[in-house]
Amino acid sequence: MDLTALSGVDLMTAFQTPQVASKLTDKSDSMLVESEQQGTAFDSVFQSALNLIEETNAYSNAAEEEEIKYALGESDSIHDLQIAQQKANVSLQYTVAVRDAVVDAYKEIMNMQF
Repeated sequence: MDLTALSGVDLMTAFQTPQVASKLTDKSDSMLVESEQQGTAFDSVFQSALNLIEETNAYSNAAEEEEIKYALGESDSIHDLQIAQQKANVSLQYTVAVRDAVVDAYKEIMNMQF
């Protein structure tokens, strides 16, 4: 099974965007640069998460279409049906794992004492 289609949330590339790198060279407004860096990094991670959800929905829809085709007799290939269902299942498990990690990180941040 090809899992390269599951892009996921890549935090390392989110923090290494060209916009962040170009802002690092400007030392005049360090506070502004830091806030923009955080905004850009968060935006990048958030967009990655949204893309992951859209991808999971696409796999689920494809699996549902294969089920309907098989049920109506339009397709005799149970192999294609099982592959579509497995892709949807793996994608959903990955999305849930990412969500759980984000929720755990949020809880840990909220429990910090300042």
